[in-house]
Amino acid sequence: MKPTDPRSPGHKSKRPTRKQRAMKAATESAGPHPDVHRQDGVRLQKVLADAGLGSRRACEQLIQDGRVEVDGVVVRELGTRVDPQAQSIHVDSMVITAHTDKVYLAFNKPRQVVSAMSDPEGRRNLSDYLKNRHERLFHVGRLDYETEGLLLVTNDGELANRLTHPRYEIQKTYLVEVRGQVAKDVGARLKAGIELDDGIARADSFKLLDATPGYSLVEIVLHSGRNRVVRRMMEAVGNPVTRLVRTKFGPINLAEQRQGKMRDLRPDEITALMEAVGL
Repeated sequence: MKPTDPRSPGHKSKRPTRKQRAMKAATESAGPHPDVHRQDGVRLQKVLADAGLGSRRACEQLIQDGRVEVDGVVVRELGTRVDPQAQSIHVDSMVITAHTDKVYLAFNKPRQVVSAMSDPEGRRNLSDYLKNRHERLFHVGRLDYETEGLLLVTNDGELANRLTHPRYEIQKTYLVEVRGQVAKDVGARLKAGIELDDGIARADSFKLLDATPGYSLVEIVLHSGRNRVVRRMMEAVGNPVTRLVRTKFGPINLAEQRQGKMRDLRPDEITALMEAVGL
């Protein structure tokens, strides 16, 4: 056999040794380090990436290589979550200062407010509710002028892009008041798909909540982010919308939040959003 043949005596194989494979398997199968893991925290690799140490994948490699310490403990598990404001993080003995400029807000948008930071027509818009904020913020998706309810506002571009990308199929829940009685087959029709001028739109779920002689109240869940899709779907089945409120965006609930109020998301809500899009 030639000396370059990997089977020849003395040849140095590029394959990992049995010990290296065992260590890698143990690392990958291990759960988050119990001494430093914070259930409501942020994934360690995201903290490192936000601090400018490279791409998310490069930061994952730093962790797997044993180059990252949290509170003096070497962390190799990619599932570890941390609180960058309360915990000490080092890479190669260099202290990491986490960015503290990320903002995550939930806004209960009233009717006749434009989902934009300005409006050439002078109508009320999001900037009217953000006068005390100095960050460059933007909304995640949009609600049309007449629609009320939950709108997320942030300066985290990566999270916002994933939340609105069709790949992640983030569900949105709407409370819908419509004109007239809803036919028994409407739920099945909406879930099967309604042909609109820009393609078929489907509801993930449909529920009739209440009915009076002239109006019905329904709940619709769907992951489409197309313009005025709920209004167009209900119009197509013969029940025009008279009032539309988004009550949930992914794992975030509007709950009892007052109309026109902007609030900071809780750490567990931020974590839930990131988990929903694989961050």
